[in-house]
Formats: sequence, C-alpha cells, structure tokens
Amino acid sequence: MARFMSIAFVGIIIAVALVQFTAAQTVHVVGDDLGWTVPQNGASTYSNWAANKRFMVGDILVFNFTTNQHDVLQVPKASFDACTNANPIGNMLTNGPANVTLDSTGQQYYICTIGGHCQLGQKLAVTVSATSASPLPAPSPAATPTTPSPTSATPTDCTPAPTSAPTGSTPFEPNATTNSSSLAVFASSLLSILAIVMGFIF
Repeated sequence: MARFMSIAFVGIIIAVALVQFTAAQTVHVVGDDLGWTVPQNGASTYSNWAANKRFMVGDILVFNFTTNQHDVLQVPKASFDACTNANPIGNMLTNGPANVTLDSTGQQYYICTIGGHCQLGQKLAVTVSATSASPLPAPSPAATPTTPSPTSATPTDCTPAPTSAPTGSTPFEPNATTNSSSLAVFASSLLSILAIVMGFIF
C-alpha cells in the first residue's frame, strides 16, 4: 500500500510539473525582422503581424528600436485610435529594445509617441488570453493612417527621408540562452521530484 501511495504521489508531482512546463511564456519580437519602426505599409503591418499570433498572460513582447528614435507607451483604446498619449497605462519605455510582459487578459494597445509615428502606423493592438485553448483572435480592421499635411510648398521637402538600420542598441533575438525562466523552474522542480522519489525508494 505504501508503495502504491508513493507512486501515486510521484505521478501527481510529475503531472503538476508538466502542466507548469506547458504554460511556459512565449517571447514575441514585435514586427519580427522589421522591429518597432514606422512601417511603410501603415497600420496594417502590425495588425497583420499580430493576427497570426496567440498572446497569453505571461508572454513577453519585445519592441526592437533605437533609443531616442522611437518609444513604446501602453494606452487605452480611445488614445490608440486617436494616436494620443492621453491616459497612459504604465510608464513610457524609451530605451530600446524594450520588453513588455503581458500581465492581464483582454485587448492591449501600444503606440509610439514620437512625432507622427503613430499616425503613420507605428501602433500595435493585441488580444491577450488566459490559456492556450483560446482561439486566435479575429484580425482587427486596419485603420487607415492619416497623413499629416505638408508644411512646405515644395513637395520634395516633404518626402520621407530613408532611415538606416538601428545602431544604438542590439536587437533582441530569442535563442537558447534567452528562453524563459520557465525551463529553469521546470528543471529545478524535476530535480526536487527526483530527490523525493529517491527518498521513498531508498
């Protein structure tokens, strides 16, 4: 009977450890290779990027940008739609790359507050779920960005200047050394379980 209880106990511990392992966070690099910048295709760039992703509580958004050229601010929907920094949620992130941990469910909105970047499409809306069993969110219709009126009578003065690749910061690239700490937690839990099992057996 004691042996049966020991096996049952170990089985429960292993099941709990596996559930914890499957709930590991995911790192999402916003815009993938594009990074966090003014997109050439407007707001549809980031809405299309987010449409194919599943965001869960605990996941991390990585905004790759050069410090002093862009920033990240979480805002409510009304501020997102109007491209204004009114009623910010949390602090503005001004040092790139910036990591944001998704800590609640529902819609979350992020904009760049520098110049007219948001109006030109540098804004991101994500739907955060509590579990991976939730279906992928329906893509939100991309708002047509409003283009500011030129302030010069000469059209060539208003032509956007080409931008160079970020040089002030190192972009975040997920790899084996930057995975979530969940793997370390899982490994330490597994070692603890192993120690308990060895205690019961010997």
